[in-house]
Amino acid sequence: MAETFLFNIADRVLAKIGNLSVDEVRLAFNVKTDLKKLEDTMISIKAVLLDAERQQQQNEKLRLCMWKLRDIFYDAENVIDDFKCEALRKQDAINHPDINNLKVRVLGSCCLPLSFSLKMSHKIKDINGRLGELATEWNSFVLRQYSDNRHVFRRETISFVHSSDVIGRDEDKENIISMLMKPSEDQNVPVIPIVGLGGLGKTTLAQLVFNDDRVTRLFPLKIWICVSEEFDLSRLLKLIIESVNAEVRCDDLTLEALQARLRSLLNYKKFLLVLDDVWNENKAKWVELRNLLRSTDGFSPSKIIVTTRSLNVALIMSSIPPYMLKGLPLEDCLTLFTKWAFNDGDGRHYPNLIRIGEEIVKKCKGVPLAVRTLGSLLFQKTDESEWIYIRESEIWRLEQHENDILPVLKLSYNHLPSHLQRCLAFLSLYKKDEIYYSEKVIRLCMANGLLEHSKQNQEREDVGKRYLNELLSRCLIQMEQDYWLFFTFKMHDLVHDLALDVSQKECKTVNSETEMVDENVRHLLLCDEKLVGVPHVLEEMKNVRTVIIQDASKRPKRSEIVDKSLINLCVSNFKYLRALELRNSPLMALPNSIGTLKHLRDLDLVGCSSIRELPRSFDKLRSLQSLNLGNTGLKQLPDSVQRLIELRHLVITIEATHLKEIRAGFWTSLKYLELRCCMELECLREGMQYLKSLRTLVVSSCVKLVSLPRSLKFLANLEDLIIVMCHLINLKMEPEEEEDKDLQLSLKTLSLFGLDALRDLPRLLLQGSSSTLQQLRIVFCPKLSVLPAWLPNLTSLQKLEIVNCRNLSALPEGIDRLTNLRELTIQRCPELSKRYRENGGEDWHKIAHIQKVVIKDED
Repeated sequence: MAETFLFNIADRVLAKIGNLSVDEVRLAFNVKTDLKKLEDTMISIKAVLLDAERQQQQNEKLRLCMWKLRDIFYDAENVIDDFKCEALRKQDAINHPDINNLKVRVLGSCCLPLSFSLKMSHKIKDINGRLGELATEWNSFVLRQYSDNRHVFRRETISFVHSSDVIGRDEDKENIISMLMKPSEDQNVPVIPIVGLGGLGKTTLAQLVFNDDRVTRLFPLKIWICVSEEFDLSRLLKLIIESVNAEVRCDDLTLEALQARLRSLLNYKKFLLVLDDVWNENKAKWVELRNLLRSTDGFSPSKIIVTTRSLNVALIMSSIPPYMLKGLPLEDCLTLFTKWAFNDGDGRHYPNLIRIGEEIVKKCKGVPLAVRTLGSLLFQKTDESEWIYIRESEIWRLEQHENDILPVLKLSYNHLPSHLQRCLAFLSLYKKDEIYYSEKVIRLCMANGLLEHSKQNQEREDVGKRYLNELLSRCLIQMEQDYWLFFTFKMHDLVHDLALDVSQKECKTVNSETEMVDENVRHLLLCDEKLVGVPHVLEEMKNVRTVIIQDASKRPKRSEIVDKSLINLCVSNFKYLRALELRNSPLMALPNSIGTLKHLRDLDLVGCSSIRELPRSFDKLRSLQSLNLGNTGLKQLPDSVQRLIELRHLVITIEATHLKEIRAGFWTSLKYLELRCCMELECLREGMQYLKSLRTLVVSSCVKLVSLPRSLKFLANLEDLIIVMCHLINLKMEPEEEEDKDLQLSLKTLSLFGLDALRDLPRLLLQGSSSTLQQLRIVFCPKLSVLPAWLPNLTSLQKLEIVNCRNLSALPEGIDRLTNLRELTIQRCPELSKRYRENGGEDWHKIAHIQKVVIKDED
């Protein structure tokens, strides 16, 4: 069932109203009263929204009312964002270099066009009026205030399973039993966590282990507790006590009496306790239970198995690495599917159905519960058309019962806080089997306001990383590759089905066969070979906030005419567009009318190699936060881009020999700057010193660049410096002035890849970051023959990686002073490998203190 995300939207709009500055409200002083009325109404509605979200599943009238509220709240957000846009327009006008007249500047800071004021007044009154019309209906629902937006469901599982019903888990069972038989090494609670996606078979695996004869002999007392979402100490103690002795009733016992009764029952007994389906991420609650269990004599030989969908739970409850349960092989899935789709042995009579069944099983991607769900749907159905229907249908569109795959996965979704629910749903905008790039997802979420304002004053990019890490820890997304500054991840097809299910009225994939799109859909992925006819489908839409036109390089038939049509449609229809992605397009130029997209925050033009210049109106995109001009055909970066004062993320490719001088007061919000494939770029000017907020600088494939500017020493917030495939660059940068001796810089990572001319490391920057630098990576730098003697002064260094630097023969003296160095990698460096190899290397003792040392001569 599609979600309204109403709580999340209301929370965001109220935060924006509260963050309107005095100057922004003064722009439209005549609408202050109406704004206050809107704020009060939304606060009142938000107070009971969590209860409304709980009740809407059983109340269709309430659900429809919430959809109406969603559209009103979105419109309210657009109006509030209009204030911000107008404030940015005025600020830009005041700062414009052509405005020198003091009288004009003073008037510009106070006066507001009457047309804007009247328009805002009309819009807010209209929104208040629409809320007023809904008030009677809304107040007719009996709604209460809740402080927690998670939907709590109590599940029940049992300890018994018939082993003949389980397919493909023999190896996993043996692995867990082997862990149970291993003696405990210390006094810590011996907990074995089994972690995996919902429906993967964690409970089934625990049941198999629980009922194995060897385990029964090893543990005379076995206890099975289904914890579910309510990790209440009194409840769990009662369940454990009643499991040990069914005749003991403890409903009226106090917590003190419960723990005394528990000790009397467990003293000197060796037991196995299974805590199935644990969600609790509150460590204090677990420690309470653990300490009570530890207080029983003879605990050390006992064991606990925990099943959970959350890595955080596993880390809280156990000191050993979790057992990550994987999907079943295809062959086992086919066997399981046949078992549920046919009576025993009947499958052999229907070879055509079995062939279709193989394709159906592939949709399940190794998840047994999904296999069982689809097999059950086809039980005793021998009509080929019914099997083909299941094969061709998305799983989220099929009828589901309580214990089928999507309801089970929905428990994981319901357990998420509202902001993570919204983030997960947004990921449905991408196609199945997509490789997601974390930084790209974060920028799109930021553009659409899906990242909450951090109470710890975190940057929004860091909030986005935290969101994705939480989804990783809950097994809802899966890490593919970690690239230090960002990572790639995938989403299991079934989780993607879940995301599609909850985002039906938010996100939509459109192709030339799409006949209709709900007019209130906010996020669009346009994907097809030709995209012919797509503009017609979108003509009636006005509320779109995200448009991703899928990478044209994957569809060579797409023409510039189609792209022009799509861009013109976006500009003319989607006035509140926040994000536009147009990768590898054959477009020769952007329309000048793009400047009317005053709410646009993310523009991705990477690979648009035919675009040689930007339109004159480009500086009107004042809300732009992220701009990707990588691998475009731009001759030079125009001044209009420097005037984008909200810009936080910028990727540039230009054909000029110099980047235009950066002026003071511009790009004051810029956090990330990447110069990519600027093949003629010879130097960077000293104006880099004005990028005071810059955290990451990447210089990639600028083959004529010979050095970096010394002005980087003024970038006190710079954390990550990455130089890649710059064949002429050397980084000799020595302290020269008195002020250079006491630099307080913040570099955390320095990565150097494929620098043919590199002989020196930038001492000025690295010694200024001696207390902050954590990672140093040097890869394929053939002329680097000596590491500097001052390197051991980088006392905070945790990770050092040296790859394919064949002329390096030694690490600097004093390497043993790097007491924080936890990981050292030396690869394809013959002399270094020989000298520092364990068991034979003459200088092994100098690095023996390092926790992880990897030395390889070849890959």
